[in-house]
Amino acid sequence: MIQMSLKSIMRELKELKDGIGNMSKRGDQSKLWRSRTRSHVAPDEAPLESQLSEQSPWANLPPELLLDIIQRVEESETAWPARAVVVFCAAVCRSWREITKEIVKTPEQCGRLTFPISLKQPGPRESPIQCYIRRDRTSSTYLLFYGLVPSEGESDKLLLAARKVRRATCTDFVISLVADDFSRASNTYVGKLRSNFLGTKFTVYDSQPPCGSMIQSTARLSRRFHSKQVSPRLPACNYSIGTVTYELNVLRTRGPRRMHCILHSIPVSAIQEGGTAPTPSALPQSLDEQLSPLHSSKGKEQIVDTISPSIRATPVFSPGSREPLALKNKAPRWHEQLQCWCLNFKGRVTVASVKNFQLVAAVEPSHNVSPEEQEKVILQFGKIGKDIFTMDYRYPLSAFQAFAISLSCFDTKPACE
Repeated sequence: MIQMSLKSIMRELKELKDGIGNMSKRGDQSKLWRSRTRSHVAPDEAPLESQLSEQSPWANLPPELLLDIIQRVEESETAWPARAVVVFCAAVCRSWREITKEIVKTPEQCGRLTFPISLKQPGPRESPIQCYIRRDRTSSTYLLFYGLVPSEGESDKLLLAARKVRRATCTDFVISLVADDFSRASNTYVGKLRSNFLGTKFTVYDSQPPCGSMIQSTARLSRRFHSKQVSPRLPACNYSIGTVTYELNVLRTRGPRRMHCILHSIPVSAIQEGGTAPTPSALPQSLDEQLSPLHSSKGKEQIVDTISPSIRATPVFSPGSREPLALKNKAPRWHEQLQCWCLNFKGRVTVASVKNFQLVAAVEPSHNVSPEEQEKVILQFGKIGKDIFTMDYRYPLSAFQAFAISLSCFDTKPACE
């Protein structure tokens, strides 16, 4: 039996990870290993697995011992950046990766974020996951970090990043896993948020189809290219998974913005007793996997269609899908002494702003949702300092969905104020 302290195990895992990073310097992929703010885990098809099996004693550990090691690491490292060791375990080889994926639970089950897929899985049902957003006005970027408030050492875990792109008739917020690559041709692209001309309606697009849904093609397609000319991981399509609508303030009355969200990818049954929300288990591994119905005949290169930026994608529903979940902002109360609208953010918001909001479920009596569930704040967003905002979310929203909804607050809305 191998006797080894947990600290020495983690130290050697970090050294092994550094060795993998040095062996796999391939253009942009080397950046993913070296950056502390990256969210990536090794791809399912590890190109260096045969080399690692020969060079590393870790790859040949008995399954029982391997299971015990990874369980100890997962239980001991619950917070970032120390939790990166769990990601290192999944990067050793295929056997380590499979066992790590079995041990690590979803955010709904354990309340923690570990792998990139965690960002598209529902949050915990009870205590919300607490994050904050840092806005950079110069570069028009918005960075979502895992943590209560910014730390002094700037070692907080970057979850998602977005860049605001103004167009002639709309505004796009392109969402990525990293802060320095917002190209749709990158494997770090996860989706986007698009506004209408007035900034009153926003559509949330996902780079992959919702869990358990069928791919629906749009009536008009444009920009055809050969798949061999681009990255094999290119998320070539956008799938509409929700909308955020702000009510027009025709009378120009004072008060907070009124917003309404429809989440096509989440059924209202998810918040009913015994209900569950769709939970993806993996990100798409390749373009062919994501667009399997579009395979071409043998002997010909595959042709892929992408949706033009001017064309709206059709919402994706599964066969026999039920009513989608609707959210509304919780009505604030007027404080006579302070002469302002107030909400109880439980200390997470400290600066008054028209952007501050709390979202709760918008249900009808026929939905059979308990009063306690109706009062739960599913997403709250608010200002705590100059260009710093908190974002707390819980089941059935994912980090990606919560971030996209929160980004809608940063667009100009002259017709709503």
